[in-house]
Amino acid sequence: MGQYENLKRGERGAWISIAAYLILALSKLIIASIGNSDALRADGLNNTTDVVASVAVLIGLRISRKPPDEDHHYGHFRAETIASLVAAFIMVTVGFQVILDTIQKIIDQSLDQPSMITAWTALGSAVVMLAVYRFNLRLSQRINSSSLHAAAQDNKSDALVSIGAFVGIAGAQFGLYWLDPAAGLIVGIIICKTAWNIFRDATHTLTDGFNEEELLTIRNSIASDEEVKEVKDIKGRLHGNQTLVEVTIYVEPTLDVQESHEITERIEELLQEKHDINHAHIHIEPAPDAITDR
Repeated sequence: MGQYENLKRGERGAWISIAAYLILALSKLIIASIGNSDALRADGLNNTTDVVASVAVLIGLRISRKPPDEDHHYGHFRAETIASLVAAFIMVTVGFQVILDTIQKIIDQSLDQPSMITAWTALGSAVVMLAVYRFNLRLSQRINSSSLHAAAQDNKSDALVSIGAFVGIAGAQFGLYWLDPAAGLIVGIIICKTAWNIFRDATHTLTDGFNEEELLTIRNSIASDEEVKEVKDIKGRLHGNQTLVEVTIYVEPTLDVQESHEITERIEELLQEKHDINHAHIHIEPAPDAITDR
């Protein structure tokens, strides 16, 4: 399956998230208002940010599908990573707002017992979001989508948030009224923590960060070729969901152009089959005497 087809399939997960979040956010905010629950209100606001974040992911996936043009020679795949970054900013903004609102309510001691219907709403929401999480996680792994994987992690945190809201509301039924706003506070912290994780991964990719262990594995694969005397240098970076590598290798100085070209083709095939790397720039240099004499 091609990369552009994978991105198109990834949009399905974004649409499912948007539909689920819209329904849940509206339901929670209405029921929280009727049932007087700070935890469920915070959970509903969390889902509202998730709608915006999912739309950002969807837009990123759409832009990523655009083919290369005159000023984007490598295509638009990084739009997907930028979408993850936008989602993180949106989430942290609302997370801080939820934290401030619940702290203020605890300070003011305006604590009331929420209705039990808000607890069942939170629990039902957790079940829905766990199902969405499992779907998006499997799809993100199948199509190797960073933004959809980030969305799946957000789905999971939302399910945990709803479970926390359920516990807080249920505890308030036994006279522990502070549990409801406390659950809302925890919701805000989880939102910020999830936003930080997404922000960290997105910025690492956008600044051309690459996993050192994975790079070492790729280096060892290249070095296993019998005609490669040594891997002089190797660099890797991510371009959306694609891995790009630049490699400099030493070969026997007496090889002609055709023989050297055959080595590069063999290495490119190896990288594609073993590591799913479709873009590799391989530079060949004659091995120094110290290496050829080994």
